[in-house]
Amino acid sequence: MKLASFLFKECLGTNRLKKQIVLSLLCVFMAQAGFSQQTVTGSITDEQGIPIAGVSVLEKNTTNGTASDFDGNYEITTSQSDAVLVFSYLGFLSQEIPVQGKSTINVVLKEDLQQLSEVVVIGYGTQKRADVTSSVATVKSEDFVQGNVKDAAQLIQGKVAGLSVSAPSGDPTEGTQINLRGTSSILGGTNPLVLVDGVPGSLNTVAPEDIESIDVLKDGSATAIYGTRGTNGVIIITTKKGTNDMKSTIEYNGYASLSTIANRMNFLDAGELRQKFEEGYTFNGANLQDFGANTDWVDQITRDAFSQVHNLIFRGGNSTSNMTASLNYRDIEGIFQKSDNKKHTARVSVNHAMFDNRLKANVGVILSEQTYNALGDGVSFNPYIYRQAIIRNPTEPVYNEDGSWYERDVYFYDNPVAYIEETIGQNRYRNTRFDFSLSYDFGDHVTVKGLYTRKGNSNIRGFYQTKDHVSTTKNGQEGFASRGTDDYVGNYGQFTVDYDNSFGKHKVTGLVGYNYEDNTNEGFWATNRRFPTDGFTYNNLGSGQGLQLGEAGMGSYKNSDKLIAFFSRVTYNYDDRYLLMASLRREGSSRFGEDYKWGNFPGVSVGWRVNQESFAENWDWLSNLKLRTGFGVTGINAGSNYQSLSGLTYGDYFLNNGQWVRQLIPSRNANTNLRWEKKEEFNLGLDFGVLDGRINGSVDYYNRTTKDALFNYSVPTPPYFFGTIAANVAQIKNTGVEFLLNVTPFQTDNFEWTANLTYSTNTNEIMSLSNDEFQLTNDFFDEGYTGEPIQISTHRVQEGQPIGNFYGLKSVDITDDGIWVIERPDGSLVPATEATNDDRQVLGNGLPKAYYSWNNTVRYKNWDLMVNLRGALDYQILNFSRMFYENPTISYNTLDSAYDMVYGKAVLQDVQRFVSYYVEDGDFLKIDNVTLGYTLPKDAIKFAQSFRIYASGLNLATITGYKGIDPEVNRNGLSPGNDERDKYPSTRTFTLGINFTF
Repeated sequence: MKLASFLFKECLGTNRLKKQIVLSLLCVFMAQAGFSQQTVTGSITDEQGIPIAGVSVLEKNTTNGTASDFDGNYEITTSQSDAVLVFSYLGFLSQEIPVQGKSTINVVLKEDLQQLSEVVVIGYGTQKRADVTSSVATVKSEDFVQGNVKDAAQLIQGKVAGLSVSAPSGDPTEGTQINLRGTSSILGGTNPLVLVDGVPGSLNTVAPEDIESIDVLKDGSATAIYGTRGTNGVIIITTKKGTNDMKSTIEYNGYASLSTIANRMNFLDAGELRQKFEEGYTFNGANLQDFGANTDWVDQITRDAFSQVHNLIFRGGNSTSNMTASLNYRDIEGIFQKSDNKKHTARVSVNHAMFDNRLKANVGVILSEQTYNALGDGVSFNPYIYRQAIIRNPTEPVYNEDGSWYERDVYFYDNPVAYIEETIGQNRYRNTRFDFSLSYDFGDHVTVKGLYTRKGNSNIRGFYQTKDHVSTTKNGQEGFASRGTDDYVGNYGQFTVDYDNSFGKHKVTGLVGYNYEDNTNEGFWATNRRFPTDGFTYNNLGSGQGLQLGEAGMGSYKNSDKLIAFFSRVTYNYDDRYLLMASLRREGSSRFGEDYKWGNFPGVSVGWRVNQESFAENWDWLSNLKLRTGFGVTGINAGSNYQSLSGLTYGDYFLNNGQWVRQLIPSRNANTNLRWEKKEEFNLGLDFGVLDGRINGSVDYYNRTTKDALFNYSVPTPPYFFGTIAANVAQIKNTGVEFLLNVTPFQTDNFEWTANLTYSTNTNEIMSLSNDEFQLTNDFFDEGYTGEPIQISTHRVQEGQPIGNFYGLKSVDITDDGIWVIERPDGSLVPATEATNDDRQVLGNGLPKAYYSWNNTVRYKNWDLMVNLRGALDYQILNFSRMFYENPTISYNTLDSAYDMVYGKAVLQDVQRFVSYYVEDGDFLKIDNVTLGYTLPKDAIKFAQSFRIYASGLNLATITGYKGIDPEVNRNGLSPGNDERDKYPSTRTFTLGINFTF
């Protein structure tokens, strides 16, 4: 104010004519500037009076801003006489307050519980949830499954209707299995397209603790814009990021976990086996006699597994620049000895804005390194070891008296402890991803953005079986070593132009874009044996004598593919009542045949917000009612690189003019018509909300038909060069209903209970497997395999039938001498010894007809409790463990139940067979995740903005009639429901963790 007074007096005292005009203008400007400046201070709290740090305080329509300090205080000097201050903070309603000469403005921010869910991520952009016309689900970080999860998918396990996420294996290097709306392909798999911050990636690209939200695009109208990769749905992962003008923070999330076997099979222990000897049972092979020991072989190779995870996130910035950096360390132990998984991940994301926030740049880097022990050649765990532990004679010792391993020369019968201890191996994977994007807002409702990503990962693996390994003691291998490496490099480029405009009651957005992607994979491997020493393990392959004896091996490969696409989308909103979205993608793939390099993938959906109509104005109980429907075409890229081209490979050697020459033989037929699998999907949905949103949800019906599904067909030679050809022939149909309900039964100032329920169904059918050009010999083919000694397929894929049908002998009784009685398809009964393959029939189906979940969150003051339950209905499981080990005639250890009466009549005396007796109902309900947390009051801690401790349990209890160890078994592929005898058992995990921000 003193500066303004001085300048005003100087202006009044200036009388010289030649300076009058210029100086007068200058004085007016300076005086105005002096009068405009105003220093404002104040404090910012929430409705409970607790100070809020890091609140953005911005002078409206300027870049002048600041942020509140740790105690919620702020100070800002305005630049305009009519200044308006904007107070904003994530999770709270923004406020605009005119200064009007005030020097002190205290602000109370109100929570906005809906803010985080107002916007959902869709293909190449975002959209208000109210405007969404497709089937899209969003799960935020506060609703994630907590504890020691395997990957990003397990965070939303049981949270999205129609999305099945399961973890049938306890192997720490194995991820989850995902299935969205059924099986839509024969050879194409069920994995969805995963995008991490808009770039194709995987569920392990970033650490689960570094994820802010996950959006799932489910129906064809939503995924059509992703073309040949959208058939199985799209999962969009958004990582945690900073915001402009935020206070610098460090967020830590760490936990320690203990994992145990969730359930064990009941095999005879040493005492029970001796009791069988006394009862007169005679054995051969492995259980030939009592060897005097008492060994729990499963206990010998397992452990209580301890794991730890630490995650740090650094965030900070101002109005033009902000940065997020995270470090993650995962040290996960498996329940089997030498089974582990260690991973380091680092992520940096830097944002910078220029030219009044019109030009925005982002640079991101993700680096990770993963290492784990290898108990199999190229894999983390060899399931053969587990099989040996469960079938091993419990009276046998682990060691001989001289300390060497106790082994017996029995077919496929080895000491599992020795197998682990005499195996040395390690796999190491390194992943890198570099992102750079640049966008410019032209101001006339048009934004242009370019994105480039360079991805790469490489692995090197080594595997060694020592000279004391059973492969030497039994087969004279004298050490075996393997070494290999793989390398992947990918480039991804994207260019988009966005248009957004509103006029009157109309709102229009438009998008056009182009993207390019290329991927190159290459690698090699080598093996050798007969080493002079174990000292070099797998690090000196050339020292093995197997190279000279022709017992060494080697191989290498390289392949590449490209995808190019042009895409567009338009949305239209009239008066917030009538909604439209239409998209089109034209995509080309190097995998397609010469005549089908390009494909078109359209999508369209419409919506009607009924509650916005005039006739609904008095429906005070209704907060949302939206009808929507959509149709879209998506695809699955051709099965593998070069599959449309003819191929040659090397066969056996033959002697030609005294020299050994290797044959060059056909390996693949060309198919110029090879193309994408085309899925056409219709979706009808209803979104609703009543009682101010305390009850809300959605209902969806979908009908999806996959045409031109890929399969390998037998063809005559000649005219073809090779006996099979990949062709687009089959048709598959999936229909189902999905139901989501969110309820807040109780809500007070100190107590809140929210519940989330999901229910989904799926019906699958093979419409056809043949056409006029390519036909199967029959209208079916068989899949799945029991393994030795039964050696028969387990499933049949047949026209007019669903995928997943078990196909075998139907057992209905047992003879007095313990032989299965089989019911033939015509209803007649015969002993199993007289049954043939023609007597097989459908015994059940391995895919659940329905999935459901019930998720509850209770908050009382500073306490929070999350309880998640989920299950599956109406499906069957083939229990391999009972089929192989519930039989007293076998020559190795058996289940306790092998000596029970079958059908209450006799103890089984038949050979091992695949019969319906071992096909069990798999229906289950799991208490999947329970988490109890406590957040310290803000006034109780001075060093942190927030501090929370919690305890969590995963896979806590299972209610089921299934007799195996876990009814959640493999559901992928064409033989779902096979509970393999050697699979890595599922685990139960308990976790203690802390989260704090300072």
